[in-house]
Amino acid sequence: MSVSHSTDLPPKAVALLAIDDDPQCLALLQAALKRPEVEVITAAEPEAGLEVVRRRRPRMVLVDLMLPGVSGVRVMEQILEIDPAIDVVLMTAHYSTESAVEAIQKGASDYMNKPLALDRLRERVDGLIEEARRRERARRLDDELIDACRFEGIIGRSPLMLEVFSRIGRVAPHFRTVLIAGSSGTGKELAAKALHRLSPVAAGPFIVCNCAAIPENLVESELFGHLRGSFTGATNDKAGVFEAAHGGTLFLDEIGEMPLPTQAKLLRAVQNQEVQRVGSTSVRKVNVRIVAASNRDLRIMVREKTFREDLFFRLCMVEIKLPALADRKEDLPLLLRHFIEQFARLYNKPVEGFTRRAETLLFRYGWPGNIRELQNVVGYGCMMTETARIDLHDLPDSFSCESPTTQAGPVELVSIDEIQKLHARRVLDYLDGDKVRAAEILGVSRATLYRLLAQSAVAQAGE
Repeated sequence: MSVSHSTDLPPKAVALLAIDDDPQCLALLQAALKRPEVEVITAAEPEAGLEVVRRRRPRMVLVDLMLPGVSGVRVMEQILEIDPAIDVVLMTAHYSTESAVEAIQKGASDYMNKPLALDRLRERVDGLIEEARRRERARRLDDELIDACRFEGIIGRSPLMLEVFSRIGRVAPHFRTVLIAGSSGTGKELAAKALHRLSPVAAGPFIVCNCAAIPENLVESELFGHLRGSFTGATNDKAGVFEAAHGGTLFLDEIGEMPLPTQAKLLRAVQNQEVQRVGSTSVRKVNVRIVAASNRDLRIMVREKTFREDLFFRLCMVEIKLPALADRKEDLPLLLRHFIEQFARLYNKPVEGFTRRAETLLFRYGWPGNIRELQNVVGYGCMMTETARIDLHDLPDSFSCESPTTQAGPVELVSIDEIQKLHARRVLDYLDGDKVRAAEILGVSRATLYRLLAQSAVAQAGE
């Protein structure tokens, strides 16, 4: 296979591919379009060109209409199946109105006669360069915005998160106990760390105790410590997390999982700032600030008698509620950018973002697992992608197949073909007829979109 590249390129050059079996045409294109902002790649064979498309995802592909063994229209369809966002321009020395109409209907962005109008082609390339510059400016602005919207390691600019930041800032200098409420994955530990860092005991220890992970028979030992020989397996004296957090902050995560008998002893420790090790008759004074967190509604647990009311009110002097990601979608672009940079560095891969169709799916998703799920999806995508942009096939299978935002309702018994045609028409109507954007969102080639729309029109005409 024969593939050539232009050299001496800047890091952010726009990739342009030409597929033609005529070496003179390829040489002309490389000479005419070569500039510092453009990487011109040429391929003399269709398979070599398609491999470049899969690997590099160029912004524009120029394809000769008459290639040996295959038509340029078929190559164009294969390119658009790989990535519908690519601009495909067909070139031909044998112009006909019929072939031009067919090419445009099947997804070509332009149709040019040979010898090529190079000035017109340069204008198209100039537009791609300007688009790349806009993306780079947007990336820099995103980076600046992330820095501006970062609060003690937490990223957000939505009104709900700005209120959380404000409350943490007001509470941190004064609190003795704080309760953080929020679903799993909303960042309760990050909020607890922010409270600690902004408090007068920031130089002291920050100790995390996951109450849900401690066996019930070891909860007291973990919290308050024990003396050697106080129970089977206690081979040494051991300090509990309260003593470890002396002079700092203790974060009691998932406190709703703590057994009722232990809650009474915890109340005494929080209230009196003193602990008694298992097996000891003496008490030890501690100076600890308490941040408790739960993904369960402790008020309901109090009513159900599964959580002590006096402990709840002791912990809930101040309550900070963390919103679900579904309620703060304004923060999604910043979070996506943050996690992409994080995982690109971790995996040492030049990942820049998502394709538009993948990004559309991310914004429509309900995110039941909140920030933790988002982080996992971005990490998986960065690991799987072979290009600079994460596409639909790079996302986890379970993620792309499920739609938590879909609500159950009456089922209309129609075929899958009918559903596909109806959905394609609805997406196109929503986008005011923008077929390129509709194909990206649907995850199909423009040729497939045109076929679905044509079948839908025929069906409607027959009704």
